Amino acid sequence: MKKIELNNISVSYITGDFSTTGLKDVIIQKLKRTYVKKEFLALQGITFSLEQGELLGIIGTNGAGKSTLCKVISGIMRPTEGTMSVKGSIASLLELGTGFDPDLTVKENAFLRGALLGYTRDFMNKTYDSIIEFAELKEFEDRKFSHLSSGMKSRLAFSIACLVNPEILILDEVLSVGDGAFRKKSEAKMLEVIQGGATTILVSHSLAQIRRMATKVLWIEKGKQIDFGETEEICDKYEEFLNSRNSKKGK
Repeated sequence: MKKIELNNISVSYITGDFSTTGLKDVIIQKLKRTYVKKEFLALQGITFSLEQGELLGIIGTNGAGKSTLCKVISGIMRPTEGTMSVKGSIASLLELGTGFDPDLTVKENAFLRGALLGYTRDFMNKTYDSIIEFAELKEFEDRKFSHLSSGMKSRLAFSIACLVNPEILILDEVLSVGDGAFRKKSEAKMLEVIQGGATTILVSHSLAQIRRMATKVLWIEKGKQIDFGETEEICDKYEEFLNSRNSKKGK
Protein backbone atom coordinates (compact mmCIF):
# COMPACT_ATOMS: atom_id res chain seq x y z
CA MET A 1 0.00 0.00 0.00
CA LYS A 2 1.38 3.41 -0.98
CA LYS A 3 1.76 5.63 2.09
CA ILE A 4 3.42 8.60 0.40
CA GLU A 5 3.03 9.64 -3.23
CA LEU A 6 4.33 12.87 -4.79
CA ASN A 7 3.66 13.85 -8.38
CA ASN A 8 5.61 16.74 -9.93
CA ILE A 9 5.83 18.69 -6.66
CA SER A 10 7.29 22.20 -6.89
CA VAL A 11 7.72 24.93 -4.28
CA SER A 12 8.47 28.53 -5.20
CA TYR A 13 9.19 31.63 -3.13
CA ILE A 14 8.70 35.24 -4.12
CA THR A 15 11.84 37.26 -3.43
CA GLY A 16 12.22 41.01 -3.61
CA ASP A 17 8.91 41.77 -1.85
CA PHE A 18 8.60 43.70 1.41
CA SER A 19 9.21 40.60 3.53
CA THR A 20 12.82 40.46 2.31
CA THR A 21 13.46 43.96 0.98
CA GLY A 22 11.45 46.13 3.36
CA LEU A 23 8.16 47.93 2.76
CA LYS A 24 9.80 51.36 2.37
CA ASP A 25 12.23 50.14 -0.29
CA VAL A 26 9.47 48.34 -2.19
CA ILE A 27 7.31 51.51 -2.25
CA ILE A 28 10.26 53.61 -3.48
CA GLN A 29 11.09 51.05 -6.17
CA LYS A 30 7.47 50.96 -7.31
CA LEU A 31 7.31 54.76 -7.49
CA LYS A 32 10.50 54.75 -9.56
CA ARG A 33 9.12 51.82 -11.58
CA THR A 34 12.25 49.81 -10.85
CA TYR A 35 10.51 47.17 -8.72
CA VAL A 36 11.11 43.61 -9.89
CA LYS A 37 9.49 40.63 -8.20
CA LYS A 38 11.58 37.48 -8.52
CA GLU A 39 10.64 33.84 -8.08
CA PHE A 40 12.94 31.29 -6.48
CA LEU A 41 12.25 27.61 -7.11
CA ALA A 42 13.13 25.72 -3.93
CA LEU A 43 11.80 22.43 -5.37
CA GLN A 44 11.00 21.54 -8.95
CA GLY A 45 9.27 18.45 -10.29
CA ILE A 46 9.78 16.02 -7.38
CA THR A 47 8.09 12.68 -8.08
CA PHE A 48 8.30 9.46 -6.05
CA SER A 49 6.22 7.04 -3.99
CA LEU A 50 6.84 4.93 -0.88
CA GLU A 51 5.17 1.75 0.26
CA GLN A 52 4.40 0.89 3.86
CA GLY A 53 7.54 -0.14 5.77
CA GLU A 54 10.03 1.45 3.37
CA LEU A 55 12.81 3.83 4.44
CA LEU A 56 13.68 6.61 2.03
CA GLY A 57 17.09 8.22 2.35
CA ILE A 58 17.20 11.77 0.96
CA ILE A 59 20.65 12.95 -0.11
CA GLY A 60 22.03 16.11 -1.68
CA THR A 61 24.47 18.91 -0.93
CA ASN A 62 23.66 21.88 1.31
CA GLY A 63 20.82 23.98 -0.08
CA ALA A 64 19.51 21.15 -2.26
CA GLY A 65 15.98 21.46 -0.85
CA LYS A 66 15.95 18.41 1.42
CA SER A 67 14.48 20.19 4.46
CA THR A 68 11.90 21.98 2.31
CA LEU A 69 10.77 18.64 0.93
CA CYS A 70 10.40 17.22 4.45
CA LYS A 71 8.28 20.22 5.45
CA VAL A 72 6.04 19.69 2.43
CA ILE A 73 5.50 16.00 3.25
CA SER A 74 4.91 16.88 6.93
CA GLY A 75 2.20 19.35 5.94
CA ILE A 76 4.10 22.39 7.27
CA MET A 77 4.41 23.85 3.75
CA ARG A 78 2.10 23.65 0.75
CA PRO A 79 3.47 22.85 -2.68
CA THR A 80 3.07 25.51 -5.36
CA GLU A 81 2.47 22.89 -8.04
CA GLY A 82 1.82 19.16 -8.21
CA THR A 83 -0.24 16.70 -6.21
CA MET A 84 0.59 14.76 -3.06
CA SER A 85 -0.96 11.96 -1.04
CA VAL A 86 0.22 11.12 2.49
CA LYS A 87 -1.74 8.45 4.36
CA GLY A 88 -1.22 7.95 8.09
CA SER A 89 -0.21 9.73 11.28
CA ILE A 90 3.08 11.62 11.01
CA ALA A 91 5.80 12.16 13.62
CA SER A 92 8.39 14.55 12.22
CA LEU A 93 11.64 15.77 13.71
CA LEU A 94 12.83 18.49 11.36
CA GLU A 95 14.74 20.97 13.50
CA LEU A 96 16.30 20.50 16.91
CA GLY A 97 14.13 22.22 19.51
CA THR A 98 11.01 22.49 17.33
CA GLY A 99 7.88 21.88 19.38
CA PHE A 100 9.63 22.41 22.73
CA ASP A 101 9.39 25.24 25.25
CA PRO A 102 12.83 26.19 26.62
CA ASP A 103 11.33 27.31 29.96
CA LEU A 104 9.48 24.05 30.63
CA THR A 105 11.09 20.98 32.17
CA VAL A 106 12.11 17.91 30.21
CA LYS A 107 9.05 16.04 31.51
CA GLU A 108 6.66 18.89 30.71
CA ASN A 109 8.12 19.15 27.22
CA ALA A 110 7.68 15.45 26.60
CA PHE A 111 3.95 15.81 27.28
CA LEU A 112 3.79 19.03 25.24
CA ARG A 113 5.43 17.40 22.25
CA GLY A 114 3.13 14.40 22.58
CA ALA A 115 0.09 16.70 22.58
CA LEU A 116 1.38 18.48 19.46
CA LEU A 117 1.63 15.08 17.76
CA GLY A 118 -2.00 14.41 18.66
CA TYR A 119 -1.60 11.90 21.51
CA THR A 120 -3.76 11.87 24.64
CA ARG A 121 -2.46 12.52 28.15
CA ASP A 122 -3.39 8.95 29.09
CA PHE A 123 -1.26 7.59 26.24
CA MET A 124 1.65 9.83 27.21
CA ASN A 125 1.36 8.76 30.87
CA LYS A 126 1.78 5.15 29.74
CA THR A 127 4.60 5.95 27.31
CA TYR A 128 6.57 8.59 29.24
CA ASP A 129 8.80 6.22 31.25
CA SER A 130 9.88 4.44 28.06
CA ILE A 131 10.61 7.76 26.36
CA ILE A 132 12.73 9.17 29.18
CA GLU A 133 14.57 5.87 29.67
CA PHE A 134 15.41 5.54 25.97
CA ALA A 135 16.60 9.17 25.90
CA GLU A 136 18.82 8.46 28.94
CA LEU A 137 17.47 11.58 30.67
CA LYS A 138 15.90 10.18 33.85
CA GLU A 139 18.10 12.30 36.12
CA PHE A 140 17.37 15.41 34.03
CA GLU A 141 13.57 15.16 33.77
CA ASP A 142 13.01 18.10 36.17
CA ARG A 143 15.61 20.33 34.46
CA LYS A 144 14.58 23.10 32.07
CA PHE A 145 14.82 22.12 28.41
CA SER A 146 17.08 25.13 27.78
CA HIS A 147 19.65 23.66 30.20
CA LEU A 148 20.15 20.54 28.07
CA SER A 149 23.02 20.08 25.66
CA SER A 150 22.23 19.75 21.95
CA GLY A 151 22.84 16.01 22.20
CA MET A 152 20.36 15.65 25.08
CA LYS A 153 17.74 17.65 23.18
CA SER A 154 18.24 15.41 20.19
CA ARG A 155 17.86 12.26 22.28
CA LEU A 156 14.58 13.49 23.80
CA ALA A 157 13.15 14.58 20.45
CA PHE A 158 14.12 11.32 18.76
CA SER A 159 12.74 9.21 21.62
CA ILE A 160 9.36 10.93 21.50
CA ALA A 161 9.15 10.68 17.71
CA CYS A 162 9.94 6.95 17.65
CA LEU A 163 8.20 5.69 20.78
CA VAL A 164 4.76 7.10 19.94
CA ASN A 165 4.48 4.48 17.18
CA PRO A 166 3.84 6.74 14.15
CA GLU A 167 2.72 5.41 10.78
CA ILE A 168 5.09 7.85 9.06
CA LEU A 169 8.38 9.00 10.64
CA ILE A 170 10.34 11.92 9.15
CA LEU A 171 13.83 12.68 10.47
CA ASP A 172 15.92 15.57 9.12
CA GLU A 173 19.60 15.32 10.12
CA VAL A 174 18.78 14.53 13.76
CA LEU A 175 20.85 11.38 14.21
CA SER A 176 24.08 13.28 13.61
CA VAL A 177 23.75 15.20 16.89
CA GLY A 178 23.92 12.45 19.49
CA ASP A 179 27.05 10.53 20.45
CA GLY A 180 28.18 7.35 18.72
CA ALA A 181 26.54 4.98 21.18
CA PHE A 182 23.18 6.73 20.95
CA ARG A 183 23.35 6.83 17.14
CA LYS A 184 23.72 3.04 17.10
CA LYS A 185 20.80 2.69 19.48
CA SER A 186 18.78 5.12 17.37
CA GLU A 187 19.42 3.15 14.20
CA ALA A 188 18.34 -0.06 15.92
CA LYS A 189 15.16 1.66 17.12
CA MET A 190 14.43 2.99 13.64
CA LEU A 191 14.75 -0.50 12.18
CA GLU A 192 12.34 -1.71 14.86
CA VAL A 193 9.88 1.04 13.93
CA ILE A 194 10.15 0.12 10.25
CA GLN A 195 9.64 -3.57 11.00
CA GLY A 196 6.49 -2.50 12.85
CA GLY A 197 5.17 -1.15 9.54
CA ALA A 198 6.15 2.53 9.70
CA THR A 199 7.24 4.34 6.56
CA THR A 200 10.33 6.45 7.26
CA ILE A 201 12.12 9.36 5.59
CA LEU A 202 15.68 10.06 6.69
CA VAL A 203 17.75 13.05 5.60
CA SER A 204 21.43 12.48 6.26
CA HIS A 205 24.82 13.62 5.01
CA SER A 206 26.22 10.24 6.09
CA LEU A 207 26.27 8.00 3.02
CA ALA A 208 27.34 5.09 5.21
CA GLN A 209 24.18 5.51 7.29
CA ILE A 210 22.00 5.79 4.18
CA ARG A 211 23.58 2.65 2.73
CA ARG A 212 22.94 0.74 5.98
CA MET A 213 19.34 1.75 6.45
CA ALA A 214 17.59 2.99 3.31
CA THR A 215 15.52 0.75 1.05
CA LYS A 216 15.26 3.58 -1.51
CA VAL A 217 17.14 6.82 -2.09
CA LEU A 218 16.09 10.20 -3.48
CA TRP A 219 18.90 12.48 -4.70
CA ILE A 220 18.09 16.16 -5.19
CA GLU A 221 20.34 19.09 -6.12
CA LYS A 222 19.34 22.76 -6.28
CA GLY A 223 15.71 21.76 -5.88
CA LYS A 224 15.70 19.32 -8.80
CA GLN A 225 15.33 15.55 -8.65
CA ILE A 226 18.50 13.92 -9.94
CA ASP A 227 17.61 10.30 -9.27
CA PHE A 228 15.32 8.00 -7.30
CA GLY A 229 15.56 4.28 -6.81
CA GLU A 230 17.88 1.57 -5.49
CA THR A 231 20.10 2.55 -2.54
CA GLU A 232 23.53 1.27 -3.60
CA GLU A 233 23.28 2.42 -7.20
CA ILE A 234 22.31 6.00 -6.34
CA CYS A 235 24.73 6.26 -3.41
CA ASP A 236 27.55 5.19 -5.77
CA LYS A 237 26.54 7.88 -8.27
CA TYR A 238 26.32 10.52 -5.55
CA GLU A 239 29.70 9.55 -4.15
CA GLU A 240 31.24 9.89 -7.63
CA PHE A 241 29.60 13.31 -7.94
CA LEU A 242 31.04 14.46 -4.59
CA ASN A 243 34.52 13.15 -5.44
CA SER A 244 34.45 14.87 -8.82
CA ARG A 245 33.31 18.15 -7.29
CA ASN A 246 35.96 18.01 -4.56
CA SER A 247 38.73 17.24 -7.06
CA LYS A 248 37.71 20.29 -9.13
CA LYS A 249 37.80 22.47 -6.04
CA GLY A 250 41.27 21.19 -5.23
CA LYS A 251 42.72 22.28 -8.56
